[in-house]
Amino acid sequence: MKFFITGISTEVGKTIASAIVTEALEADYWKPIQAGDLDNSDTHKVKALISNKKSVFHQNSYALKTPMSPHAAAEIDGVQIYLKQIVEPETDNHLVIEGAGGLLVPINDDDTILDLIKPDYKVIVVSRHYLGSINHSLLTIKALQNKGYQPGIIFSGDEHTTTENIILKKTQATFLGRINEEKNINQAVIEKHAALLRPSLLKF
Repeated sequence: MKFFITGISTEVGKTIASAIVTEALEADYWKPIQAGDLDNSDTHKVKALISNKKSVFHQNSYALKTPMSPHAAAEIDGVQIYLKQIVEPETDNHLVIEGAGGLLVPINDDDTILDLIKPDYKVIVVSRHYLGSINHSLLTIKALQNKGYQPGIIFSGDEHTTTENIILKKTQATFLGRINEEKNINQAVIEKHAALLRPSLLKF
Protein backbone atom coordinates (compact mmCIF):
# COMPACT_ATOMS: atom_id res chain seq x y z
CA MET A 1 0.00 0.00 0.00
CA LYS A 2 1.04 3.57 -0.65
CA PHE A 3 0.01 6.28 1.78
CA PHE A 4 0.22 9.98 0.93
CA ILE A 5 0.24 12.16 4.04
CA THR A 6 -0.84 15.75 3.81
CA GLY A 7 -1.79 18.40 6.36
CA ILE A 8 -4.45 21.07 6.61
CA SER A 9 -1.65 23.63 7.01
CA THR A 10 1.99 23.82 8.05
CA GLU A 11 3.13 22.78 11.53
CA VAL A 12 0.17 20.50 12.20
CA GLY A 13 2.17 17.33 12.89
CA LYS A 14 2.48 15.89 9.39
CA THR A 15 6.08 14.71 9.81
CA ILE A 16 5.38 13.06 13.17
CA ALA A 17 2.35 11.37 11.64
CA SER A 18 4.53 10.20 8.76
CA ALA A 19 7.01 8.70 11.21
CA ILE A 20 4.23 6.91 13.09
CA VAL A 21 2.67 5.46 9.93
CA THR A 22 6.12 4.44 8.67
CA GLU A 23 6.86 2.67 11.96
CA ALA A 24 3.41 1.10 12.19
CA LEU A 25 3.75 -0.56 8.79
CA GLU A 26 7.56 -0.87 8.73
CA ALA A 27 7.12 1.03 5.47
CA ASP A 28 9.57 2.88 3.27
CA TYR A 29 9.49 6.68 3.46
CA TRP A 30 9.79 9.28 0.71
CA LYS A 31 9.41 13.04 0.70
CA PRO A 32 9.34 14.09 -2.96
CA ILE A 33 10.08 17.78 -2.32
CA GLN A 34 12.05 19.13 0.62
CA ALA A 35 12.38 22.89 0.99
CA GLY A 36 14.83 24.20 3.58
CA ASP A 37 16.99 22.79 6.40
CA LEU A 38 18.64 20.14 4.26
CA ASP A 39 20.99 19.12 7.09
CA ASN A 40 18.00 18.34 9.31
CA SER A 41 15.33 17.59 6.75
CA ASP A 42 12.04 15.79 7.34
CA THR A 43 13.68 12.62 6.04
CA HIS A 44 16.40 12.98 8.69
CA LYS A 45 13.77 13.57 11.37
CA VAL A 46 11.65 10.57 10.41
CA LYS A 47 14.69 8.30 10.11
CA ALA A 48 15.81 9.25 13.62
CA LEU A 49 12.41 8.33 15.03
CA ILE A 50 12.11 4.91 13.39
CA SER A 51 13.06 1.78 15.36
CA ASN A 52 12.47 -0.98 12.83
CA LYS A 53 15.22 -2.17 10.51
CA LYS A 54 13.04 -2.70 7.44
CA SER A 55 12.19 0.88 6.45
CA VAL A 56 14.20 2.41 3.63
CA PHE A 57 14.45 6.19 3.28
CA HIS A 58 14.42 7.33 -0.32
CA GLN A 59 16.05 10.48 -1.68
CA ASN A 60 14.02 13.60 -2.40
CA SER A 61 13.28 14.27 -6.04
CA TYR A 62 13.96 17.93 -5.26
CA ALA A 63 15.98 19.18 -2.28
CA LEU A 64 15.74 22.97 -2.09
CA LYS A 65 17.77 25.15 0.23
CA THR A 66 15.22 27.88 0.88
CA PRO A 67 12.51 27.27 3.53
CA MET A 68 9.57 28.53 1.49
CA SER A 69 6.78 27.17 -0.69
CA PRO A 70 8.40 24.84 -3.27
CA HIS A 71 7.71 27.13 -6.22
CA ALA A 72 9.31 30.09 -4.44
CA ALA A 73 12.20 28.05 -3.04
CA ALA A 74 12.90 26.67 -6.51
CA GLU A 75 12.93 30.15 -8.03
CA ILE A 76 15.36 31.43 -5.42
CA ASP A 77 17.56 28.36 -5.82
CA GLY A 78 17.53 28.72 -9.61
CA VAL A 79 15.70 25.42 -10.11
CA GLN A 80 12.61 24.53 -12.14
CA ILE A 81 10.38 21.81 -10.68
CA TYR A 82 8.92 19.47 -13.28
CA LEU A 83 6.15 17.09 -12.27
CA LYS A 84 7.43 14.39 -14.65
CA GLN A 85 10.78 14.37 -12.83
CA ILE A 86 9.15 13.47 -9.52
CA VAL A 87 9.36 9.72 -9.88
CA GLU A 88 8.08 7.40 -7.17
CA PRO A 89 10.85 5.11 -5.89
CA GLU A 90 10.57 1.42 -6.66
CA THR A 91 9.96 -0.79 -3.63
CA ASP A 92 8.18 -4.01 -2.75
CA ASN A 93 7.39 -2.55 0.67
CA HIS A 94 4.61 -0.24 1.81
CA LEU A 95 5.49 3.37 0.98
CA VAL A 96 4.74 6.49 3.03
CA ILE A 97 4.88 9.69 0.98
CA GLU A 98 4.96 13.01 2.80
CA GLY A 99 3.74 16.11 1.06
CA ALA A 100 4.98 19.66 1.62
CA GLY A 101 2.62 22.05 3.38
CA GLY A 102 -1.02 21.75 2.34
CA LEU A 103 -2.65 20.31 -0.77
CA LEU A 104 -2.73 23.46 -2.86
CA VAL A 105 0.81 24.57 -2.16
CA PRO A 106 2.24 25.33 -5.61
CA ILE A 107 5.30 23.48 -6.87
CA ASN A 108 5.49 25.49 -10.11
CA ASP A 109 3.23 27.79 -12.13
CA ASP A 110 0.88 24.96 -13.06
CA ASP A 111 1.02 22.17 -10.47
CA THR A 112 0.37 21.83 -6.74
CA ILE A 113 1.05 19.16 -4.12
CA LEU A 114 -2.35 17.70 -5.02
CA ASP A 115 -0.95 16.80 -8.44
CA LEU A 116 1.62 14.50 -6.80
CA ILE A 117 -1.13 12.20 -5.52
CA LYS A 118 -1.70 9.21 -7.78
CA PRO A 119 -4.99 7.30 -8.10
CA ASP A 120 -3.71 4.26 -6.19
CA TYR A 121 -2.56 6.25 -3.15
CA LYS A 122 -4.44 6.14 0.13
CA VAL A 123 -4.53 9.71 1.41
CA ILE A 124 -4.23 10.63 5.07
CA VAL A 125 -5.03 14.17 6.24
CA VAL A 126 -3.46 15.41 9.46
CA SER A 127 -5.68 17.92 11.25
CA ARG A 128 -4.78 19.94 14.33
CA HIS A 129 -7.17 22.21 16.24
CA TYR A 130 -6.64 25.97 15.95
CA LEU A 131 -8.85 28.91 15.05
CA GLY A 132 -9.71 28.27 11.41
CA SER A 133 -8.81 24.58 11.41
CA ILE A 134 -12.38 23.45 10.71
CA ASN A 135 -12.44 25.48 7.51
CA HIS A 136 -8.97 24.26 6.50
CA SER A 137 -9.90 20.65 7.23
CA LEU A 138 -13.15 20.80 5.26
CA LEU A 139 -11.51 22.49 2.28
CA THR A 140 -8.68 19.95 2.24
CA ILE A 141 -10.92 16.91 2.48
CA LYS A 142 -13.46 18.24 -0.03
CA ALA A 143 -10.67 18.95 -2.53
CA LEU A 144 -9.55 15.33 -2.20
CA GLN A 145 -13.09 13.98 -2.47
CA ASN A 146 -13.68 16.06 -5.58
CA LYS A 147 -10.70 14.25 -7.12
CA GLY A 148 -12.19 10.88 -6.22
CA TYR A 149 -10.19 10.11 -3.07
CA GLN A 150 -11.78 8.91 0.17
CA PRO A 151 -9.27 10.21 2.71
CA GLY A 152 -8.60 9.13 6.24
CA ILE A 153 -7.95 11.64 8.99
CA ILE A 154 -5.58 11.68 11.92
CA PHE A 155 -6.12 14.31 14.61
CA SER A 156 -2.95 15.72 16.10
CA GLY A 157 -2.74 17.25 19.57
CA ASP A 158 -5.12 17.37 22.50
CA GLU A 159 -8.68 16.27 21.82
CA HIS A 160 -11.14 18.99 20.81
CA THR A 161 -14.45 17.18 20.52
CA THR A 162 -16.65 19.85 18.97
CA THR A 163 -14.11 20.58 16.23
CA GLU A 164 -13.41 16.94 15.45
CA ASN A 165 -17.03 15.83 15.48
CA ILE A 166 -18.15 18.45 12.98
CA ILE A 167 -15.25 17.69 10.64
CA LEU A 168 -16.06 13.98 10.67
CA LYS A 169 -19.81 14.60 10.32
CA LYS A 170 -19.47 16.96 7.37
CA THR A 171 -16.85 14.95 5.47
CA GLN A 172 -17.52 11.32 6.42
CA ALA A 173 -13.74 10.88 6.30
CA THR A 174 -12.39 7.73 7.90
CA PHE A 175 -11.15 8.44 11.41
CA LEU A 176 -7.82 6.64 11.76
CA GLY A 177 -6.79 7.81 15.21
CA ARG A 178 -5.18 10.51 17.29
CA ILE A 179 -1.64 11.57 18.04
CA ASN A 180 -1.75 12.98 21.54
CA GLU A 181 0.27 15.97 22.60
CA GLU A 182 3.65 14.74 23.87
CA LYS A 183 6.31 16.64 25.80
CA ASN A 184 9.07 14.77 24.01
CA ILE A 185 9.00 12.98 20.68
CA ASN A 186 11.36 10.00 20.57
CA GLN A 187 11.42 6.44 19.25
CA ALA A 188 9.45 5.09 22.21
CA VAL A 189 6.65 7.61 21.70
CA ILE A 190 6.54 6.84 17.98
CA GLU A 191 6.39 3.10 18.71
CA LYS A 192 3.54 3.64 21.19
CA HIS A 193 1.43 5.57 18.70
CA ALA A 194 2.36 3.20 15.88
CA ALA A 195 0.92 0.29 17.85
CA LEU A 196 -2.30 2.23 18.43
CA LEU A 197 -2.72 3.25 14.80
CA ARG A 198 -1.64 0.00 13.14
CA PRO A 199 -5.06 -1.75 13.21
CA SER A 200 -6.92 1.14 11.61
CA LEU A 201 -4.17 1.66 9.00
CA LEU A 202 -4.33 -1.98 7.95
CA LYS A 203 -8.12 -1.73 7.54
CA PHE A 204 -8.00 1.60 5.68
